[in-house]
Formats: sequence, C-alpha cells, structure tokens
Amino acid sequence: MPELIFLWKTKSTKSHPSLKLWNGKEEKMTKKAASNIPFPSFYDPKKVGEIFLPRYDQIMKEAIEFRKKFKIRPAVEDKFRIAVFSIDEQIGFCVPGASLFVPGAVEDSQRGNEFILRNLDAITDLYFSLDTHRVFQIFYPTFWIDKDGNHPAPFTMISTEDIKKGNWTAALYPLEAVAYVEALEKAGKYILIIWPFHTMLGAVDHALVPATFEVALFHSLVRQKQTIFETKGTHPLTENYSVLEPEVKQLEVANKALALGQFNAKFFKALMENDRVYLKGQAKSHCVKSTIDSLLNQIMRDDPKLVEKVYILEDCMSPVPAVKDAAGNLLTPDFPDIADQAIEQFRKAGMNVVKSTDPIMF
Repeated sequence: MPELIFLWKTKSTKSHPSLKLWNGKEEKMTKKAASNIPFPSFYDPKKVGEIFLPRYDQIMKEAIEFRKKFKIRPAVEDKFRIAVFSIDEQIGFCVPGASLFVPGAVEDSQRGNEFILRNLDAITDLYFSLDTHRVFQIFYPTFWIDKDGNHPAPFTMISTEDIKKGNWTAALYPLEAVAYVEALEKAGKYILIIWPFHTMLGAVDHALVPATFEVALFHSLVRQKQTIFETKGTHPLTENYSVLEPEVKQLEVANKALALGQFNAKFFKALMENDRVYLKGQAKSHCVKSTIDSLLNQIMRDDPKLVEKVYILEDCMSPVPAVKDAAGNLLTPDFPDIADQAIEQFRKAGMNVVKSTDPIMF
C-alpha cells in the first residue's frame, strides 16, 4: 500500500493556491496517493439496492486479511482525522419499493460505499443517523382525522388555517398539535406534511442499507474502530429532519412550556473534533439539508473557521421529488429546487461541495 502524503509546512500562504491554514499552522495540502487496495470480494455494486442478511463471518475474515496484506494501521493512529457522516441511509429511503424511496438513492449509496472503500486507509470514523419512528406521530396519517373520521392521505399538507376551519383535527394531543403547527409556521419552516409510514423502530425499513452496513462493518474491522450510530425522530409531537435538533424545540400549551427536544451538542462536538467531515445521505431536500443547516448555524455561533472542515458529497444525495397533480400543478413545495438552492448557500458559506470521485486532499 502506498504511503499517505502528509502536509508540507511553509512560511506563507500567498505563494501557492493549495496552501491552507490548519490548527493555526500554514501547510500545503497535497493529494493523497491513489490507493491500490482493491474492493473486497463481498462487495457487489449490483446488490446495493437489494435487501439481504449480513455476511458477518465472510466480512470479518476478509477484513483481517486486508489489514495484514495491505498493512493498514488502526484508525487511532491517524494524524489527520477524517470522518464520513451518512444521514438516514436506510432501507426506507434507499431501496426501491420502500414507502419513501428517494429516486437516485441506490446510485448515491453505491458511490458513497465506493468512496469509503477507495479511501479505507484514510477514513478514521463512520457516523450513521437512523430516522426512527413509531406508529402515532404528528406527521403520520394516524395523528389526524377529518369531520368524517377519515385520516389524511400521505403528502397532505396541514396548516393552522386548515385546523381552524375544521378540515383536520388532531386525534391525539389536540392542544399540543395546534401549538406545534402554529410554531412551525411562525418559524418559517415547512408546513406540516403528512408522510407515509416509514422507518419504524423494529421494521425492516428502519435498518441501514444492507450493502452499506457491510461496508461499514468492513471499515470497522479493518481500521479497528467502532461505527457510530445516532437515532432521531422518536418524539411524537415534532418532526426531526435534522439529526442535530427537532423542528420545534418547545411548545407553549395552556401557558405552560412543553420541551420537545434540544440541540444535540454532544453529537455536534463528536463530529467537529475531526479534522474533516464528509456528508452524504438522504434526502438532499429534507434531512440532509436540515442537518447541514443546523451544523452551519452552530458553527457560525461557535467558530466560523470550522466551516472549512465540512465537505458535502453532492453526488451521494438526492432530493424528494415534488408531488404534482394530473395537470402538472405542484401539490408540495419544489423540493429539488429547494435542495439545490441550499447546497449553493452552503457553498457560499464556506463549506466544500465535492464529488465522491474527487481525491482526498490533506
């Protein structure tokens, strides 16, 4: 295996465009030598969109062989720590036939998996969030009924005005539900959208994409580093697009404050302790966008220079399609356009927008 090329120190950042400040030191960023480590035999890109059981024994055997054959060091020895954070790369969003399958997600997962495998010897940590729900939540049909007792269809939008007119009534927690919809609109966020059932705790579609899980397991065994999982979305009274915080943190109900959640400072700290964080996952228009929004806002509060640590893998994420009626009129916001605008805003804020095929520079 070729040696990694490390940073060269220099006295001035004006003489070369590839010079950058890291930890207060002026250093030259150099491309990591192309790895000659082959993909493991268990990995088949044609199976990325399929559901299957993990091949634990085969993967462990091959990981041990790779570690020895290619002399791959334990991740704890990395001088420059690189993390990959995959947002909600679950069966429920990434496998065709799932209730909230995002078109393009299979190809996104394939590119993301191969990014990890190509850079196996450089990636220190893998983080995965898991969207985690139960049957009665404010964004599910079960939570609302019309005057005839019918539940709303998926992708129905419910506004404060709809509730006032009696179009929809909360079947559970009526006061809290009204307060939530009002708070959502007041904050200028999406109008409450009813989603199909998805990624319920204990269900098959809650699991990580099987091919991605196997790649993560392989990385963990080769680099001798535990994979980190972070769940989100269990509170029944709020949406939780962002991994770092719920859409609404607190409600005012009958002159009393009701806490729904808070910013996940512990997870934010874990991410930002890395020298670089690559982001990928689903969906670009929702959970990815919201998570990066939260990340950016907290970075700007803590230390704006940290924004340079963030690398968005733009070819490893796709938006939820906009829903249209038979005449082609939009029934939902234009999610793809919202996603593209957000990525451009993140770029302008100083985040790095890259592709999975771009060489790692450090």
